[in-house]
Amino acid sequence: MQLYHHPYSLDSQKVRLALEEKGIDYTSYHVNPVTGKNMDSSFFRMNPSGKLPVFKNGAHIIFNTIEIIQYLERIAAVSSGGDNISFSGREVVAWMQKIQEWNPKFFTLSHIPDKYRFYVSKFIRRVLIARMAECPDLAGAYHHKLREAYETEDKLKNKNVLQGNREHLIRLLDEVETQLNESQYLAGEEFSMADVMLIPVLARLVLLDLKDEYINSRPNIAEYWVLVQQRPSYKKVIGRYFDGWRRYKTLVKTWCFVRIRSMLRRY
Repeated sequence: MQLYHHPYSLDSQKVRLALEEKGIDYTSYHVNPVTGKNMDSSFFRMNPSGKLPVFKNGAHIIFNTIEIIQYLERIAAVSSGGDNISFSGREVVAWMQKIQEWNPKFFTLSHIPDKYRFYVSKFIRRVLIARMAECPDLAGAYHHKLREAYETEDKLKNKNVLQGNREHLIRLLDEVETQLNESQYLAGEEFSMADVMLIPVLARLVLLDLKDEYINSRPNIAEYWVLVQQRPSYKKVIGRYFDGWRRYKTLVKTWCFVRIRSMLRRY
């Protein structure tokens, strides 16, 4: 089993948390979307959307985050002979879908300083143009991604889009806060795949230095955040890249790569 992912990707974090919680062995392939590695022809042929993560088990390839996690639950059940393995119930799945409905892209990009965002956006567009020239048979798919990049920049200038995205997040967090008043975890007293979906959202808010506004202002979520950070899966999937000084190492490494490639015009 192979997982193509990257620590920057929220959906990648969700799937990796599920893999760690289920104790499933897999081969990890880092595909950095900020440096345009998800646009390499080998990856793009496998997944023309260029989105992460991609889970591959033999000839079976899955792109949808929730579908991957549910597939992993089935694998865990088979591996254990069905003993002590339960599939996500209706309430868990409902929370998974509710969390997945919020798109973190515009929220994240709108909180990145313009000079960095514009620089990376320009780099990605040049990567797409270079790949288009290298692989004429994929030109149509690459052109679609290029158009998508320009549309993203336009939407980031639209205050209504950004406000709607933020309000969606606030509604979600308020629902979570209410639920955590009733139970220790999101869908009950036991950790579930609903929590796997929520943890990366909270980690992104912390990474963007928005912890006080969105987490600490909600006491139940604040307590929950302290609790889930103690899990080995969190420490391996998110903590090792973004806790404390580690986040600067992760971000600086990527920024230097983009700057050097841009200076050398190697896309």
